[in-house]
Amino acid sequence: MIETLKSSLIISCQAPSDSPLHHPDIISTIALACVNQGAKGLRIDSPSHIKAVKKLLPDIPVIGLWKQMGLDSSVYITPRFEDAVAVSEAGADIIAIDATLRSRPNGETMPQLIAKIKQELGKPIMADIDTFESSIEASQAGADFIGTTLYAYTEATQNLIPPSFEFIEKLVKTIDKPIICEGGVKTPQEVRKALDLGCFAVVVGTAITGIDLLAKRFTDATLK
Repeated sequence: MIETLKSSLIISCQAPSDSPLHHPDIISTIALACVNQGAKGLRIDSPSHIKAVKKLLPDIPVIGLWKQMGLDSSVYITPRFEDAVAVSEAGADIIAIDATLRSRPNGETMPQLIAKIKQELGKPIMADIDTFESSIEASQAGADFIGTTLYAYTEATQNLIPPSFEFIEKLVKTIDKPIICEGGVKTPQEVRKALDLGCFAVVVGTAITGIDLLAKRFTDATLK
């Protein structure tokens, strides 16, 4: 199943927690629309949404995660092993975790979390990294995929603008794991460029499924 993701588009189907779209049935319907138009994989947040998507689309690979806020840490993408367990049990085919080098909410290190997931859950891991250093450590720890998800979204990288094709090219050339381009991809041309540079796959979210944010951008343009 995972091999079908090679050289493909993965669409992240998520919605803000205060959006009317933030409902399992709606997210799964959005996911179906994306698959109908050729998406080969999906990135889904939270166990309830993952379950709904897998029920509707059992044969489509799902990268699952669980955003957990308020844990006294800036790490929020599947930050703890218990979150990974819930994501796995919901049916995710790949578990995405924050693989930055920041302190985690329970003091567990990123390599320790990866090792525990591999040993106890047996699911492939997508390591959401922000820097070259974190990509090296995640790769050495056993992550199956390296994603650029958090490039420009952490304290160490907040002044950068995604996607950085220079950064992506460096990862492709030096990291011996499949590289997934994610973060800030806005056009089909950028998808093509990332694949041409050697990325295993590309994830697009807001530019396709971020209805709330897209609507706000357009309505803001009407204001003086």
